Amino acid sequence: MRADRLGGVVVASTSADNAEQAARDVAAAICAQLAASDDRPEEALVGVVCFVCASYDTAVFAAEIRERLPDTPIYGCTTAGELTLSGWASHSVLALGFLRSNFTLTAHMLENLSHFGVEEGRAATVEARAALIAKIPEGEIDRCFGLLLIDGMCRREEAVISALYSALDDIPVVGGSAGDSMSFEKTWMIRDGAIYRDAALLLLFHTDIPFATFKCDYFEPTALKMVVTEADTESRVVRELNAEPAAQEYAHQVGLIESSLDAASFASHPVLVGVGGQYYARSIQKVNADGSLSFFCAIDEGLVLTVAKSLDPYESTLATFERMEGELGAVSLYIGFDCVLRRLGAERNQIAHRLSELYRAHRVVGFNTYGEQYRSMHVNQTFTGIAFGHRPRDEERLS
Repeated sequence: MRADRLGGVVVASTSADNAEQAARDVAAAICAQLAASDDRPEEALVGVVCFVCASYDTAVFAAEIRERLPDTPIYGCTTAGELTLSGWASHSVLALGFLRSNFTLTAHMLENLSHFGVEEGRAATVEARAALIAKIPEGEIDRCFGLLLIDGMCRREEAVISALYSALDDIPVVGGSAGDSMSFEKTWMIRDGAIYRDAALLLLFHTDIPFATFKCDYFEPTALKMVVTEADTESRVVRELNAEPAAQEYAHQVGLIESSLDAASFASHPVLVGVGGQYYARSIQKVNADGSLSFFCAIDEGLVLTVAKSLDPYESTLATFERMEGELGAVSLYIGFDCVLRRLGAERNQIAHRLSELYRAHRVVGFNTYGEQYRSMHVNQTFTGIAFGHRPRDEERLS
C-alpha cells in the first residue's frame, strides 16, 4: 500500500488480495494522508476517483469504499492495467483524492449509452458545465478541464465525446475507455456505492493549479493504404479491405502471417486515419473466426486506412514529458490514460521496464484503457492525459 500527496491530489494504491481489502487499504491511506493536516475526507476532498483492476469484484469494492468514505463522492472504472507511482501495475487499485483547497468538481453520469441521443447528451453537458461555472470565480473558465470515463465495450465513444465536447465549448477533455483485463466482456463504471455498465462519467474540474492536456503516440504514416470495402459499422467489424478478406489483406500489407495475428501484432502494427491533416491510430482488437477484424474505434465503408511506421516509443514519450515541462515548468503529477496496446507492444519489444520506469520517474498515475479521449476525438494506441504544474507558493516552498 502506498499514499502520496502531489499537486493537490492525494494518491493511494494497493495490490491487496481481494476487493474488500483493496477498498479498505486505499481509504485508510487517503485518510492517513489527510490526518497529517488534521483534515477529514468529507471536508477536505471534492471527490475520489478510483481505477480498479477487473480481477477484483467491482461491486464489492464499490460498496466497501462507500462504507469507508461515506460522505465523499466516489467515481471510477475498471481497467486493463494500472499506472501507479511505482510504474505499470496489475491486480491493483489506484485512488485519487482531489483536494477542495485546489479543486472544484461537478459530475454527470450518462446511462443507457446503447441508445445515446446526441441532443440529450449535449443538453446534459450544458447543464453540467453551467453547474461548474456557478461554483467558480467569474472569468476563470480557462482553469477548467474535464475527465471522461466511459464503458469500454459500449462502442459509442465517438458519438459521446463529440456531443459532449461540442457542448463544453472551451473546456478541454481527456479520458479513457474502461477495461476488463483483455477479456472484452464487461467493463464497469463506479459511482459512490453502485456499479454501472453502458454508462459514462463526465467529471468537470476547476483548479488553481496550472495544467495542460497532452496526447502522445509513436507512429507516422507510410505510403501503404487500405480501403474498408465491407464492414459492419454497428459492431465495428471490417470484413474486407481492398476487396480482400480483412485479416488476410491486413497481414499482407504489414508483412505478417495471417495465422500469427494476435493482440501483440496489432499493438506493433496499427493503422491510421487522417483527420484535418493529423493522423490518429485506429487499433484492431481481434481476428474473428470468419477472417474479419474487430476494431476498438468506429469504422465505416470507404474509410481509408494508412499503414503506420513505428517510431521509438520511449523517445516519443520522453519528448512529451519534456514538452509539458517546457510549458508548465516543474510538473507535480500526470494523470494518464494509456492504451493497453501500448503496454502490450512494449512487452513484446522488451522495453516495458524502461517505459514503466519513465512513467515512475515522471509521477504518472492512471490506467491502461481500451481507447483514449482527447478533446473531441476518440483514439487508440495513444497516451493522453493532463499534467499539473506547481502554484507559485508551491514553487517557493520547494526552492
